[in-house]
Amino acid sequence: MEDGLAKVKAGTGISLYAHIPFCEKICWYCGCNTGATGPKQRLDSYLTALEKEIETVAELLNGRAMVRRLAFGGGSPNAISPVNFVRLCDRIQTLLKPDYEELSIEVDPRNFNAEWAFTLAACGVTRVSMGVQSFSNRIQRAIGRIQPKELMAQGVADLRRAGIDAINFDLIYGLPGQTLADLEDTLAETLALRPSRIALFGYAHLPHMIPRQRRIDGSQLPGLHERFEMAALGYGYLTAAGYVPIGFDHFALPEDALAIAAAEQRVHRNFQGFTDDTHDILVGLGASAISLFPDRIVQNEKNNGLYRLRTHAGRLSASRGIFLTSDDRERARLIEGILCEGRSGPIAPELIAEVTPALKIFIERGLIDLGNAGIILTDRARPYARTIAASFDAFRSAQPRPASLAV
Repeated sequence: MEDGLAKVKAGTGISLYAHIPFCEKICWYCGCNTGATGPKQRLDSYLTALEKEIETVAELLNGRAMVRRLAFGGGSPNAISPVNFVRLCDRIQTLLKPDYEELSIEVDPRNFNAEWAFTLAACGVTRVSMGVQSFSNRIQRAIGRIQPKELMAQGVADLRRAGIDAINFDLIYGLPGQTLADLEDTLAETLALRPSRIALFGYAHLPHMIPRQRRIDGSQLPGLHERFEMAALGYGYLTAAGYVPIGFDHFALPEDALAIAAAEQRVHRNFQGFTDDTHDILVGLGASAISLFPDRIVQNEKNNGLYRLRTHAGRLSASRGIFLTSDDRERARLIEGILCEGRSGPIAPELIAEVTPALKIFIERGLIDLGNAGIILTDRARPYARTIAASFDAFRSAQPRPASLAV
């Protein structure tokens, strides 16, 4: 990690991601690295370590990089106090001298208010993502996340009053007891608030990996056919309302930066989802945060205690990573092209021979074209984009169990 930062050339634009692994309340469906806020001392010690990590990164960069983007994620970044958030932003401003083209944050609507909205505006936040999931009270109870629709509407109003109109909604389908009618109601409530972007994710039930999901009744989850119908409903409903489809699960209003990037074929995908961020380097700050470099992927220590020990010692906390071979980078290019643009671009003959057996069913059904121009997806192939792209993933076949359902 240190070596990667040391190699950053002068004037290089980079992005930052800061992870806050705490929430006021833990939702049962969540697969994020997060825990209950707990005692104030625990939260304060984490924030002190995060500030120390920012200082270490700044020393390694030594003024060479220009920070162009900053995203706060979690957990719930608004699990900390507005004062502490201002302090973090000020620390980054003082040490790294950023010139933001975008500053974004994820928030939990359950502990969001007008004070938070105006704090974000004062710190220069340009985009806010709200975890909505579902407007159904019944489904909210089934996933341990009670948040009345009035609360969501008030949060949106507070943001717009503070001058922040770039608002994302995260929605989920495939939740316990969820029906097509439930999803349609949630989509209707969403459109009434008109967020600039919507992400419609399929719930991944992995109780063997995520213990908190054991509180969800797996017998009440929709089956594969129902999940597919929900994804199709969401696509049809949102595109009919004027949203531009981005990849397979994001939607944006035509004037939104992501929709503009899609029209100009500038959309990329990283661990945060589809993005118009074009920078090759993303530096992850905080426990479990991921850093991306052209030649490597690195993840910080996940355990908060070990993370604090390492950062307080003036070290970066990277605990694992991988150097990318030329083959890795080529496969990543093909996968990103399929997911973001619906086309892979040119493919080496040996790779075509490798993936053709897995893609045969899609070719026979007229869902994709495979030729000299590579793979081109038809509009009907959009729901299968992840499965088609996964055929190029050299690591996926080594996994004993799938990470999540593709639809």
